[in-house]
Amino acid sequence: MSLLRVILAIIFPPLAVLDCGCGSILIVTILTLCGWVPGIIAALIILNKNE
Repeated sequence: MSLLRVILAIIFPPLAVLDCGCGSILIVTILTLCGWVPGIIAALIILNKNE
């Protein structure tokens, strides 16, 4: 996980997982709309898994 991706995951989570696939973007977007913190957590988990 690069520092830039972590910063993007904190500021705008769906942008951080753009290259991880359509399903990941959809999940992170829905979680971000439900609450900012769940979106950040999901983005960081997806980024860590795809490392």
